Amino acid sequence: MSLLPLIAEMSGSIHVGLAALGSAIGVGFVGAKAAEATGRNPGASTKIMVISIILAALAEGITFFAIFLA
Repeated sequence: MSLLPLIAEMSGSIHVGLAALGSAIGVGFVGAKAAEATGRNPGASTKIMVISIILAALAEGITFFAIFLA
């Protein structure tokens, strides 16, 4: 019984986990900066929200690339 498939599966899981961690940190930064920008200029809150949603979706896309291309 070979350990190679088990090691390959574990490294793939680590790869996806690290991508998800990086994505979560990125979304956190986007949310923090969007809240800061809205506090500075409340009149632009709609534009800030749209841009932050797009950027959060792009950051989450990293996780999907890691899942499907691993």
